[in-house]
Amino acid sequence: MSSVEIFSRATDDTLWAVVATVAKTDRIAEVFRTRAAALEDCAWRLQQVRDYEHLLRRNKQPVPHYSVAPIRRADLPRRWRPLPALGFLHGSLA
Repeated sequence: MSSVEIFSRATDDTLWAVVATVAKTDRIAEVFRTRAAALEDCAWRLQQVRDYEHLLRRNKQPVPHYSVAPIRRADLPRRWRPLPALGFLHGSLA
C-alpha cells in the first residue's frame, strides 16, 4: 500500500501576515509560512510597542496595533519589504 499526499495550491499560496495598523492605515510588517511564527512575531512586536509606548505618546505619535491575518502571495504589494520592528519610531509606519 502506498501513501498518497494531496497538496492544495490554495494552501501552498497562503501565508500569514503580521499587519501593523495606525489610525486607518494598514501595512504588512512581515510575512511567515506558519501561523505560529506569525503569532510569535506579532507578540514580540506588541512587546516592543509596550516598551516604547510612553515615548510615542510623549512625542504625540500614534501607537501602532499589530494583528495576524492570512494573505495570499499574489496579494502582497509588488515592492513590499518587511517593516523594521521599531520602524514606528522612525516614522516609517505612518
